[in-house]
Amino acid sequence: MLKQEDTHASVAQLKPFLSHLEMERRLSAYTVRNYGQAIRDFSNWMRENTHWDGEWEHLSATHLKRFLIERQGTHSRRTIHNHFSALKTYSRFLQTKKLIVKNPFTGITLPKLDKPLPKFLTEKQMSQLLAGPMRLLENESLEPFLAWRDRLVLELLYGAGLRVSELAGLNYGAIDFSLGVARILGKGNKERLCPLGKIAMLVLEKFRQEFATKSGYVDAVVLGNKKTRIRVRQVQLLVKKYLALADLPLDLTPHKIRHSFATHLLNHGADLRLVQDLLGHSSLSSTQIYTHVTLGRLKDAHNKAHPRA
Repeated sequence: MLKQEDTHASVAQLKPFLSHLEMERRLSAYTVRNYGQAIRDFSNWMRENTHWDGEWEHLSATHLKRFLIERQGTHSRRTIHNHFSALKTYSRFLQTKKLIVKNPFTGITLPKLDKPLPKFLTEKQMSQLLAGPMRLLENESLEPFLAWRDRLVLELLYGAGLRVSELAGLNYGAIDFSLGVARILGKGNKERLCPLGKIAMLVLEKFRQEFATKSGYVDAVVLGNKKTRIRVRQVQLLVKKYLALADLPLDLTPHKIRHSFATHLLNHGADLRLVQDLLGHSSLSSTQIYTHVTLGRLKDAHNKAHPRA
């Protein structure tokens, strides 16, 4: 919440800004929370370390550089970029409200980001992970509803490369069962079509027929333990459980299954722009980070075909 003293017009716009992110831009609750925290932290720092009066239009380049230098000593480069992204976005929002004329964060040079390669599971590791729910069912360690629900979660994450929030928000009305395709509403309210894959569709059909309590247009596809829409946190814990069962690294998150989806597509010759569309990336640069995985395939082809290899 805003502090009592946050009565300045620009700072007091934080609550409507966060509502705008959630309702209009449809950003995840996690992102909205982080944006709000970044703006509050910045405002608090400014009050404690400068003579700033709380008006956004009175922010100076000197203020922002001081803040950036201080943060470089306490935060990672990735966190700094995320925080400044929140501050720039908030400034643009204030511009649209005509509360400020210039965006004070325009032109601020941030430390260059390292681009770590995405972690992913090999195809063998992925098979081990996907086999987990049926192993538990065969051992009578898990009841049928949970076993098939867990398998559905894993098959949809891998078969369609869904984000966890997209999986949790998936309704039956978004799926064309005759084509095996889902209409996914992703980041920034962008819609894309995702083939779910033959195996995922078979698991989905079985789950719908035997375990779904409702399967109408607005009913959730994936159910939690109480047979209501599954929560993002529950999906995260579920994946951890099956990583442990498959003796795989526990630092692999559900998002790494999405990385694996993209990696395996490229390894089998999928076009980069097609993978971009399937992932719902707005720019090709977001997808190009996966091209490292094609290097092994290119080397194999070179070794087999080139006379000097």
